[in-house]
Amino acid sequence: MKDFNLACPVAHAPNTTVTLAHGGGGRLMHQLIRKIFLSAFPDPALHEAHDGAMLEPDPGRLAFTTDSFVVRPLFFPGGDIGSLAVHGTANDLAMCGAQPLYLSCGFIIEEGLSLDALAAVARSMARTASEIGLRIVTGDTKVVERGKGDGLYLNTAGVGRVVAADPIAPARVRPGDAVILSGDVGAHGAAILSVREGLKFETELKSDASHLWPAVRALLEAELDVHCLRDLTRGGLATALNEIAQKTGHSVSVDETAVPVRPEVAGACEMFGLDPLYMACEGRFVAFVPPEERERALGALKTAGCAAAAIGEVRERPHGEVRLRTRIGVERVLDMLSGEQLPRIC
Repeated sequence: MKDFNLACPVAHAPNTTVTLAHGGGGRLMHQLIRKIFLSAFPDPALHEAHDGAMLEPDPGRLAFTTDSFVVRPLFFPGGDIGSLAVHGTANDLAMCGAQPLYLSCGFIIEEGLSLDALAAVARSMARTASEIGLRIVTGDTKVVERGKGDGLYLNTAGVGRVVAADPIAPARVRPGDAVILSGDVGAHGAAILSVREGLKFETELKSDASHLWPAVRALLEAELDVHCLRDLTRGGLATALNEIAQKTGHSVSVDETAVPVRPEVAGACEMFGLDPLYMACEGRFVAFVPPEERERALGALKTAGCAAAAIGEVRERPHGEVRLRTRIGVERVLDMLSGEQLPRIC
């Protein structure tokens, strides 16, 4: 007679990593949601455990945005994919002249991701949202097979209350507008590069990821006529300016010597043959304001803690181009980025 073995048909779940069963809709998924997400995100709307959040926004216009984040590595100097997702979504709302209010987040988790890493990302998101005054009110969790998710992807949607009295949009950009940059460029892309390549610098190279609403609020409270705002993400400053030039049909002229670049960022770019003007930022933006308001705009941004600089102006011609006056006094076209300098940066 053969020995009788009593075995449970439910697969054993390791206590340290995410398994496919964590996305199966059963007990393990509910434990994951309760222990990691609900413990990190205290908002009552989320704890209702409903299919959606019931919200009562202030009257007036709302701004709505969505974004996805696929950064590699998940943790980098100055941030992680969680804080990056909150900053990035809130910043898109701020560029519309809107105060960030609500955030949703979908977690697409690869089988095998450390539960500790996932919990660290959730806590980071909660801290960042609290700093901004943003409520994480609803979300979703999915688990994909090992090798098909690069660790963790995040998808977000954000809602904000429009504070700006007049529309802030590319259509309002006019020839003569001053172009103001809120701070130095390229640090986020360079920080990601430094981790991937194991680079060391004399000074610590950290991502510039931060929330932009305080700086935008300072511009609005100063009652400036802000025509357009654009944050610098993939493709950096050069791509953002090209987007505005092509949308408006105007030309943007930029003085290279006026664009602040940190020495360690410049060093990393020189080492790998990259241009800092195309390097991604996650806490910088350009503002387009009438020329007579340039100094007041700079003052408002500096009061908000930004190392702002006037870097150029909008011209009528040549249509749809960005022109860069280089350090040696030569003017050249600063074109849209072809290809991709660094994959998986935001």
